Amino acid sequence: MPDIDLALLKKLREQTGAGVLESKEVLAEADNDLEKAIDLLRKKGQAKALKKQSRATREGVIGNYLHPNKKVATLIEVSCETDFVARTEDFQNFAHDLAMQVAASSPQYLGPEDVPKEEINREKEVALESPDVRGKPEKVVEKIVQGKLEKFFQENCLLKQKFVKDDDKTIEQLLNEAVSKFGENIQIGNFVKFQL
Repeated sequence: MPDIDLALLKKLREQTGAGVLESKEVLAEADNDLEKAIDLLRKKGQAKALKKQSRATREGVIGNYLHPNKKVATLIEVSCETDFVARTEDFQNFAHDLAMQVAASSPQYLGPEDVPKEEINREKEVALESPDVRGKPEKVVEKIVQGKLEKFFQENCLLKQKFVKDDDKTIEQLLNEAVSKFGENIQIGNFVKFQL
Protein backbone atom coordinates (compact mmCIF):
# COMPACT_ATOMS: atom_id res chain seq x y z
CA MET A 1 0.00 0.00 0.00
CA PRO A 2 1.55 3.34 -1.04
CA ASP A 3 2.02 6.15 1.44
CA ILE A 4 -1.06 8.35 1.55
CA ASP A 5 -0.55 12.05 0.89
CA LEU A 6 -2.30 13.68 3.89
CA ALA A 7 -3.02 16.90 1.99
CA LEU A 8 -4.73 14.86 -0.75
CA LEU A 9 -6.64 12.89 1.88
CA LYS A 10 -7.93 16.10 3.43
CA LYS A 11 -8.86 17.54 0.01
CA LEU A 12 -10.66 14.33 -1.00
CA ARG A 13 -12.68 14.29 2.22
CA GLU A 14 -13.60 17.98 1.83
CA GLN A 15 -14.74 17.48 -1.77
CA THR A 16 -16.69 14.25 -1.24
CA GLY A 17 -17.64 14.03 2.43
CA ALA A 18 -16.30 10.45 2.48
CA GLY A 19 -14.97 8.88 5.68
CA VAL A 20 -11.26 8.64 6.53
CA LEU A 21 -10.92 4.88 5.95
CA GLU A 22 -12.82 4.91 2.66
CA SER A 23 -10.80 7.92 1.47
CA LYS A 24 -7.52 6.21 2.38
CA GLU A 25 -8.59 3.05 0.52
CA VAL A 26 -9.49 4.84 -2.71
CA LEU A 27 -6.38 7.05 -2.61
CA ALA A 28 -4.23 3.93 -2.22
CA GLU A 29 -6.12 2.22 -5.04
CA ALA A 30 -5.76 5.33 -7.23
CA ASP A 31 -2.06 5.73 -6.38
CA ASN A 32 -2.63 9.19 -4.83
CA ASP A 33 -4.41 10.46 -7.98
CA LEU A 34 -7.20 12.72 -6.68
CA GLU A 35 -9.39 12.56 -9.82
CA LYS A 36 -9.18 8.75 -9.99
CA ALA A 37 -9.98 8.55 -6.27
CA ILE A 38 -13.08 10.74 -6.74
CA ASP A 39 -14.21 8.52 -9.64
CA LEU A 40 -13.71 5.41 -7.51
CA LEU A 41 -15.76 6.94 -4.70
CA ARG A 42 -18.55 7.79 -7.15
CA LYS A 43 -18.61 4.22 -8.48
CA LYS A 44 -18.67 2.80 -4.94
CA GLY A 45 -21.41 5.28 -4.04
CA GLN A 46 -23.53 4.07 -6.95
CA ALA A 47 -22.98 0.45 -5.94
CA LYS A 48 -23.95 1.24 -2.32
CA ALA A 49 -27.01 3.14 -3.50
CA LEU A 50 -28.19 0.15 -5.54
CA LYS A 51 -27.82 -2.17 -2.52
CA LYS A 52 -29.82 0.18 -0.29
CA GLN A 53 -32.68 0.92 -2.70
CA SER A 54 -34.92 -1.80 -1.29
CA ARG A 55 -34.75 -0.48 2.29
CA ALA A 56 -37.78 1.42 3.59
CA THR A 57 -37.60 5.21 3.86
CA ARG A 58 -40.12 6.30 6.49
CA GLU A 59 -38.43 9.47 7.72
CA GLY A 60 -37.22 12.61 5.97
CA VAL A 61 -37.88 16.28 5.43
CA ILE A 62 -39.66 18.65 3.09
CA GLY A 63 -36.88 20.71 1.55
CA ASN A 64 -37.80 24.25 0.57
CA TYR A 65 -36.36 27.18 -1.28
CA LEU A 66 -37.64 30.76 -1.48
CA HIS A 67 -35.95 32.99 -4.04
CA PRO A 68 -34.77 36.36 -2.67
CA ASN A 69 -37.29 38.18 -4.90
CA LYS A 70 -40.07 36.21 -3.12
CA LYS A 71 -41.61 35.32 -6.50
CA VAL A 72 -40.32 31.73 -6.79
CA ALA A 73 -40.69 29.02 -4.16
CA THR A 74 -40.24 25.25 -4.25
CA LEU A 75 -40.97 22.28 -2.02
CA ILE A 76 -39.48 18.81 -2.36
CA GLU A 77 -39.99 15.60 -0.39
CA VAL A 78 -36.71 13.88 0.53
CA SER A 79 -36.99 10.71 2.58
CA CYS A 80 -34.46 8.58 4.44
CA GLU A 81 -34.52 5.61 6.80
CA THR A 82 -34.07 7.23 10.21
CA ASP A 83 -35.07 10.37 12.04
CA PHE A 84 -31.45 10.64 13.20
CA VAL A 85 -30.26 11.30 9.64
CA ALA A 86 -33.29 13.46 8.75
CA ARG A 87 -32.47 15.87 11.59
CA THR A 88 -28.83 16.40 10.61
CA GLU A 89 -27.82 19.73 9.14
CA ASP A 90 -26.11 17.98 6.21
CA PHE A 91 -29.30 16.13 5.24
CA GLN A 92 -31.39 19.28 5.53
CA ASN A 93 -28.85 21.18 3.40
CA PHE A 94 -29.06 18.37 0.84
CA ALA A 95 -32.86 18.75 0.72
CA HIS A 96 -32.49 22.54 0.39
CA ASP A 97 -30.05 22.10 -2.51
CA LEU A 98 -32.58 19.85 -4.25
CA ALA A 99 -35.32 22.44 -3.72
CA MET A 100 -33.01 25.11 -5.18
CA GLN A 101 -32.38 22.84 -8.18
CA VAL A 102 -36.13 22.60 -8.79
CA ALA A 103 -36.39 26.40 -8.61
CA ALA A 104 -33.51 26.94 -11.03
CA SER A 105 -34.18 24.17 -13.56
CA SER A 106 -37.96 23.59 -13.45
CA PRO A 107 -37.95 19.81 -13.98
CA GLN A 108 -41.26 18.24 -14.98
CA TYR A 109 -40.46 14.67 -13.90
CA LEU A 110 -38.23 12.88 -11.41
CA GLY A 111 -36.64 10.44 -13.87
CA PRO A 112 -37.03 9.19 -17.47
CA GLU A 113 -39.26 6.34 -16.28
CA ASP A 114 -41.79 8.96 -15.08
CA VAL A 115 -42.19 10.57 -18.51
CA PRO A 116 -45.45 9.39 -20.15
CA LYS A 117 -44.97 7.13 -23.20
CA GLU A 118 -47.03 9.54 -25.33
CA GLU A 119 -44.62 12.37 -24.58
CA ILE A 120 -41.58 10.20 -25.37
CA ASN A 121 -43.20 9.15 -28.65
CA ARG A 122 -43.96 12.79 -29.50
CA GLU A 123 -40.30 13.73 -28.84
CA LYS A 124 -39.16 10.88 -31.07
CA GLU A 125 -41.49 12.03 -33.86
CA VAL A 126 -40.19 15.60 -33.61
CA ALA A 127 -36.61 14.30 -33.75
CA LEU A 128 -37.39 12.11 -36.78
CA GLU A 129 -38.84 15.10 -38.63
CA SER A 130 -35.91 17.42 -37.90
CA PRO A 131 -33.72 18.48 -40.85
CA ASP A 132 -30.55 16.92 -39.42
CA VAL A 133 -31.85 13.34 -39.89
CA ARG A 134 -33.03 13.61 -43.51
CA GLY A 135 -31.13 11.36 -45.88
CA LYS A 136 -29.04 9.74 -43.14
CA PRO A 137 -28.63 5.97 -42.72
CA GLU A 138 -31.03 4.29 -40.28
CA LYS A 139 -28.35 3.60 -37.62
CA VAL A 140 -27.26 7.26 -37.68
CA VAL A 141 -30.89 8.37 -37.41
CA GLU A 142 -31.36 6.09 -34.36
CA LYS A 143 -28.32 7.64 -32.66
CA ILE A 144 -29.49 11.19 -33.43
CA VAL A 145 -32.99 10.44 -32.09
CA GLN A 146 -31.52 8.78 -28.97
CA GLY A 147 -29.25 11.80 -28.41
CA LYS A 148 -32.19 14.21 -28.70
CA LEU A 149 -34.20 12.06 -26.28
CA GLU A 150 -31.31 12.09 -23.78
CA LYS A 151 -31.17 15.89 -24.08
CA PHE A 152 -34.92 16.02 -23.42
CA PHE A 153 -34.43 13.90 -20.26
CA GLN A 154 -31.54 16.14 -19.10
CA GLU A 155 -33.75 19.20 -19.43
CA ASN A 156 -36.97 17.77 -17.98
CA CYS A 157 -36.01 15.03 -15.47
CA LEU A 158 -34.62 16.13 -12.10
CA LEU A 159 -32.29 13.14 -11.71
CA LYS A 160 -30.69 13.72 -15.12
CA GLN A 161 -30.15 17.47 -14.69
CA LYS A 162 -26.75 19.00 -14.03
CA PHE A 163 -26.50 20.20 -10.43
CA VAL A 164 -26.72 24.01 -10.40
CA LYS A 165 -23.95 24.29 -7.80
CA ASP A 166 -21.58 21.88 -9.60
CA ASP A 167 -22.29 21.10 -13.25
CA ASP A 168 -19.78 18.22 -13.20
CA LYS A 169 -22.45 16.20 -11.35
CA THR A 170 -25.99 15.21 -12.13
CA ILE A 171 -28.64 15.14 -9.41
CA GLU A 172 -28.56 11.34 -9.69
CA GLN A 173 -24.83 11.35 -8.86
CA LEU A 174 -25.46 13.79 -6.01
CA LEU A 175 -28.15 11.45 -4.67
CA ASN A 176 -25.81 8.43 -4.87
CA GLU A 177 -23.12 10.38 -3.02
CA ALA A 178 -25.66 11.26 -0.32
CA VAL A 179 -26.62 7.59 0.06
CA SER A 180 -22.95 6.74 0.50
CA LYS A 181 -22.34 9.62 2.89
CA PHE A 182 -25.37 9.04 5.15
CA GLY A 183 -25.28 5.23 4.90
CA GLU A 184 -29.04 5.06 4.29
CA ASN A 185 -31.45 4.69 1.42
CA ILE A 186 -32.53 8.17 0.33
CA GLN A 187 -35.44 8.80 -2.01
CA ILE A 188 -36.69 11.93 -3.71
CA GLY A 189 -40.47 12.12 -3.77
CA ASN A 190 -42.85 14.79 -4.99
CA PHE A 191 -41.73 18.30 -5.80
CA VAL A 192 -43.54 21.48 -6.77
CA LYS A 193 -42.57 24.96 -7.95
CA PHE A 194 -44.64 28.09 -7.35
CA GLN A 195 -43.89 31.16 -9.45
CA LEU A 196 -45.52 34.58 -9.78
